[in-house]
Amino acid sequence: MNYPTPATFTRATSALMFEEAKQYFPGGVHSPVRAFRSVQGPPVFFEEGSGSHIRDVDGQAYIDFCCSWGPLILGHCPPAVLERVQQTIVKGMSFGTPTPHDLLIGKLMLENHRYIEMVRFVSSGTEAVMSALRLARGVTGKSKVIKFEGCYHGHVDALLVKAGSGLVTFGISTSAGIPEAFAKETIVVPLADAEALELALKQHAGDVACVIVEPIPANNGLLLQDRAYLQKMRDLCTEHGVLLIFDEVISGFRVGFEGAAGLYDIQPDIITFGKIIGGGMPVGAYAASRTIMEHIAPMGPVYQAGTLSANPVAMAAGYATLLELLKPGFYEGLEQKTAWFTATLEKYCQEKGYALRFPHVGSIFWPTFSESRIQRADEIDGKGMDLFKIMHLECLKRGVYFGPSGYEVGFISSAHTQEDLDYAIAMIKESIDVVFS
Repeated sequence: MNYPTPATFTRATSALMFEEAKQYFPGGVHSPVRAFRSVQGPPVFFEEGSGSHIRDVDGQAYIDFCCSWGPLILGHCPPAVLERVQQTIVKGMSFGTPTPHDLLIGKLMLENHRYIEMVRFVSSGTEAVMSALRLARGVTGKSKVIKFEGCYHGHVDALLVKAGSGLVTFGISTSAGIPEAFAKETIVVPLADAEALELALKQHAGDVACVIVEPIPANNGLLLQDRAYLQKMRDLCTEHGVLLIFDEVISGFRVGFEGAAGLYDIQPDIITFGKIIGGGMPVGAYAASRTIMEHIAPMGPVYQAGTLSANPVAMAAGYATLLELLKPGFYEGLEQKTAWFTATLEKYCQEKGYALRFPHVGSIFWPTFSESRIQRADEIDGKGMDLFKIMHLECLKRGVYFGPSGYEVGFISSAHTQEDLDYAIAMIKESIDVVFS
């Protein structure tokens, strides 16, 4: 494998491509984090992936712990997924009609997920969340939404807000182009604070349609919550007649086939999905009980539509992926692999006295420059991001690829072999030695 070394590492071709890209696209990218502004140097342009490895335009190979930000639980180009996609794509890439692929993946999901009875496919996680909010408002006849600081739900207007002063406050938009009136429909409370949630529900009694949360917050660090807190959230929503939405775009089918709902054994009212159910293709979905889902057009008054919803190629890729996930021992093996990987790195850091830990759940992990458990966004020390910049660059130089932000999590796929992990551990150790030197 042609891994780079600190002496040979180059981004010459990537740098040239990035300069050209900036002439065509805002910031040279199609999603802000890809611009590498949170780390060092120009972004790396990748052109090939196989298993746990990716190769850049300069011909260098890397062990990939970004996995396209989570969808590639089987790694790059798994044979079973490729075969089904190839069989499907030659028959047509889009029809704008129902196809047999819808039925296959829909039936598979519903037969193996206790917490949902009907599902509607869309084309992205953001679209799934947007649609779920509209559904919640349509079902309840209420308008306000409660979200949590540190949870990300895509670039939906009403959810791009942050907390103001006080524990319970109306949101202030964190993006230009969002009317203040939209933001004021969103109430932001801190994570891991059941009293703040209860206060918000009481203060806005009769006005709140839903509470939306990442049950495993993994977009602003890995902010693992206690099951008791999530259960209290469920109980409060039931008590106040408010729908509970689990945003499982990341955790869905990642920590188990039933996601966080199954892991914690908590029944949300609506679940949003994305990433893994597309097998590497663009996809999103939202699901709930039959009673709730029958509010969606054409059965009910809540309108939602999409030209490429349930695209046959994406459905085929997702179906092939989910079949692999249902094989006996799949999730147990992936969790054991991740637990060993993170424990090995943590042991090294503890022996060296380094303030760096690797919390994990299932096959999700997060390198965080802290020795304390972090459950809220305001507990993250921004100084750790400066250290991550160094670590990210040093890992790149040694053929280990993490997402270009210290707030983002990493993923392990079934394609990561013991040899891959052994090599990655050795290179990560060298990299963090440089960070703390």
